[in-house]
Amino acid sequence: MIPRYKSTAGGGGGGGGGKLSPFFLLLIAIISCFATYNVLSFFLQSDATKASLDPSTSDPIVSMPGQFKGSGQKRLFHVALTATDAPYSKWQCRIMYYWYRQMREKEGSEMGGFTRVLHSGKPDNLMDEIPTFVVDPLPAGMDRGYIVLNRPWAFVQWLKNAKIEEDYILMAEPDHVYIRPLPNLSRGDNPAAFPFFYITPTQHEKIIRKFYPEEKGPVSNIDPIGNSPVIIKKSMLEKIAPTWMNVSIKMKEDEETDKAFGWVLEMYAYAVASALHGVQHILRKDFMIQPPWDLKLGNSYIIHFTYGCDYSMKGELTYGKIGEWRFDKRSYLSGPPPRNLTLPPPGVPESVVTLVKMVNEASANIPGWDDGR
Repeated sequence: MIPRYKSTAGGGGGGGGGKLSPFFLLLIAIISCFATYNVLSFFLQSDATKASLDPSTSDPIVSMPGQFKGSGQKRLFHVALTATDAPYSKWQCRIMYYWYRQMREKEGSEMGGFTRVLHSGKPDNLMDEIPTFVVDPLPAGMDRGYIVLNRPWAFVQWLKNAKIEEDYILMAEPDHVYIRPLPNLSRGDNPAAFPFFYITPTQHEKIIRKFYPEEKGPVSNIDPIGNSPVIIKKSMLEKIAPTWMNVSIKMKEDEETDKAFGWVLEMYAYAVASALHGVQHILRKDFMIQPPWDLKLGNSYIIHFTYGCDYSMKGELTYGKIGEWRFDKRSYLSGPPPRNLTLPPPGVPESVVTLVKMVNEASANIPGWDDGR
């Protein structure tokens, strides 16, 4: 507020009474100008500050760290997947690596290097085709027939012994196909993960409490995720991975837990391990789609072909029953699918059609596809 001068009538003294001299009026005018300028400057700066804090100008999920806004600086992540030397694993890895290479250099991608972490303990015949780091499997019998238990142990070894240039890691799987260039979806200390509808920690509180004590907080702190796909700071994963391994082994050794969680036990173990370290993930449903349940590609980045796709020749889903037309990765346990798979009949969702077309493109362009590697 600009101050005003209020004249008061004097009781006598001085021949000018309440009149002001021209010099004094000029001085007041100058002071008023400076005061007005300062007040306006304050409000303009205040408005600018508010604008910078306006959520509508920030990332819609979690505010992007200031040093990355408008800087054009890429936050590269290293793509890592664990695998075995079985033919079933190999052909999926080859397709996955093909599409990684197609998307890596495209605009919007923040994909860095790539590693197939091979936990068979010895090199195989894909070493020259796919960048590979060989690690040891768990001691014989420790996985109790649950081969996925080797995954956290493989990451522990790789993180400890490999030279990884990027500051972030994408934990991926062989049955992932990239359909768009993938940016770094993590924000600050919050990794990005895909929420799985069948990972429900709050519905298994009694079991979860065996591994996540009450002093750590409510079970709802545990995210409904697995370890893949997850984009996470390398420094954070280095801390989480040993805990993830230990929790996985303890869960497998506990009969009640093993029975309750079954084939997703290792996914629960990662979710619990990250919560034990106080890490919460940004849940990104657009991270990937899973045919045949997800019908359209939308804005997703990955197709996860974990489920079988069975259809009648009328394009009707016959899930649970072998269809007249089908694509199921488990049909190819002993070797790769043939080149030029038959496309789905009319009426089948675009997610399934796109998946088969992408498998066909990869197999057509990968040298030596038919030699059984």
